[in-house]
Amino acid sequence: MSNFVTRRQILSGGLSMAALTLAGCTTQTARVPQPEPVQPRVDANFLVNYGPRPQEEFPIPAVDPKVLAPEFRRQRVAYNSPEEPGTVVVDTRNFYLYLVEPSGTAMRYGVGLGRQGFEWSGRARIAWKRPWPTWTPPAEMIAREPELEPYSAENGGMQPGLGNPLGARALYIFQGNVDTLYRLHGTNEPHSIGKAVSSGCVRLINQDVIDLYDRVRSGAEIVVT
Repeated sequence: MSNFVTRRQILSGGLSMAALTLAGCTTQTARVPQPEPVQPRVDANFLVNYGPRPQEEFPIPAVDPKVLAPEFRRQRVAYNSPEEPGTVVVDTRNFYLYLVEPSGTAMRYGVGLGRQGFEWSGRARIAWKRPWPTWTPPAEMIAREPELEPYSAENGGMQPGLGNPLGARALYIFQGNVDTLYRLHGTNEPHSIGKAVSSGCVRLINQDVIDLYDRVRSGAEIVVT
C-alpha cells in the first residue's frame, strides 16, 4: 500500500508545487516606473524676451530664469509721470529704469547701478547710441585699476564682444555738450541686476538694452533720481 500514490496525494502535491511556483514569482523585484522630475514652468513671455539672440554680431545666450527675479524682468506698467513721453527715468532706490510712454504707461526694466561712492543723479540727455561698442575705461578708472591700461584710449580700447563690459549696446549720457562718462549699457551678468555693483553706469541685461536701444531716440532726456 505504501508504494501506491493516491489521487488525493497527487492533487495535493500538484497544488503544493503550484503554490511554490507562485511564491517564487512574488519574490522577484518588480521594476516600478520612476516619474520624470517635474520641470519648472517657464513663462512664454520670458522665452520671447530673454531667449538666445543668434542673429546678433556676437550671438547672445539665453538668460537663466533662476538668476533674474520676476520683478526685474521687462514689462509694461502703469506709470503716471510729469516727464514727456520718450524720457528715460532711472529709479535708483528700486533699481528700475522706465521709458515713459504717452498713454500713462512705461516700459520698465531692471537695472544694476553704481556701487557706493560711484552713484550719479541728475538730468541729462542721451547724446548718441552705439551697437556693440568699443569700451575705453577713463583715466580715473585706469588709475584705480592699472590692469586696465591695455584698454586705454591710446591702445584703442577693448574691442566689442560678449566679454566687453558695455555689452551689446551703449547709450551715452551727456550734460549739455559734456560727456558725463556714464552710460546705459548691456551686461552678460544677469545676477548683477538689482544690485549696486558698477562704476556708476546703469547696466541692463543684453536682451533688455537691445529692446531699450530700439525704442529710445538719440537726444532723449534722462532723469536719474
